Amino acid sequence: MRLALSTNWCNRKLERGEEIVDKALELGFSALELGYNTTGEQAEGIRRRLDEMPVGSVHAFCPVPISAPQGYPELYSLASFSRPDRDLARAFVVKNLEFASSIGADTLVLHAGRVSFSSLWRIIDTAALKSRLKAAKNDVAAPSYAKLLKKALALRRRNGRKMLDVFCAELEALAPALDALSVTLALENLPYLEGFPDEAEMEELLKRLSGSRVKGWFDTGHDRVRRMHGWTDAPAVPDPALFAGMHVNDVVDFSDDHFAPGFGKVDFAALAGFAAKVPHVVFEPNHEVSEEDLRTGIRNYENAVNVA
Repeated sequence: MRLALSTNWCNRKLERGEEIVDKALELGFSALELGYNTTGEQAEGIRRRLDEMPVGSVHAFCPVPISAPQGYPELYSLASFSRPDRDLARAFVVKNLEFASSIGADTLVLHAGRVSFSSLWRIIDTAALKSRLKAAKNDVAAPSYAKLLKKALALRRRNGRKMLDVFCAELEALAPALDALSVTLALENLPYLEGFPDEAEMEELLKRLSGSRVKGWFDTGHDRVRRMHGWTDAPAVPDPALFAGMHVNDVVDFSDDHFAPGFGKVDFAALAGFAAKVPHVVFEPNHEVSEEDLRTGIRNYENAVNVA
C-alpha cells in the first residue's frame, strides 16, 4: 500500500535526517512528507538518501525558517487582510515551493491562514464555541450552543466572503512559480472555525482556479473535529479530483489529537475510495504517539481500507 510518513512524528526524536529515513523504511513507508518541524540539517540528511526514500510532499513552512523560534504551519498567512503580511507570506511560500522542487516533492501543503469572525461587540471565536459546547455537555443541538454557533457561522461566512477575491488573486499571482517548478499548492482543511478556506470556500476557489496547480488537502482528524462541532455539513467524502492528498490521523471527538488510526473515531473505511484516488496519503500522528501505537495504527488503517 502506498503510504508516506510525516517527519513531524519523529523529527523531535531522531536528530539526523538519515535516521528518519531508516525509521521510515523500517516501518514500511514508501515516501516521506517533510513536516513543518523539519530542520535544515534534517532536510539535507534526507536529501542524501532520496534514492532510498523519496519525498512526495512538503508541509510549509519547511525547513524551519532561521528567523522562527520553532516550526509552525501558520508563521505566515496568505489569507490576511494585511498586504504586508500577504507579501511576506508569498515570499516564504515561493521559497518553500523552490525547496520542494529541489528535493523532488511535487506538492506543498499549506495552512492558508485564518479569517476573524468576531463581532463589533463581542468575541465569538473557536475558543468561545468550545467553551459553550463544553458547558452544554457536548450537545451540539443544545439551544445555548446552537444560538451562538448560528451567529458565529454568519459572521464567519461574511468575513470569509470578503477574503475570497483577495486570496484568489494571491493564488493567481503564484501560478507562474507553480508551473515553472511543477509543484502543486495544496490548501489544508483546518480544525477551527477561523480556518480559511472552509469547505464552501475551498470548493469555490478550486472551481475558479480549475486547471491550475492549486488543489485541496484533506486532513482526516481536522474534518472530524469540524463535524463534531457542527462547523460543516459538507459531504463526508470530498471529490478526490480536487485534492492532492490527505493526512491520515485519528481523533476522539472534539480535539485535534492526531492519534494513530484506530485510537479515535474517524471512519477510515468510508474514505478508502478517496484515498485510492489522491496522489498522496500521508500518516501524520503527533510526536507523542509511540512506535508501537504507530505500527498498530498502520495495521488498523490497512485493514479498514482493504475491507471497504
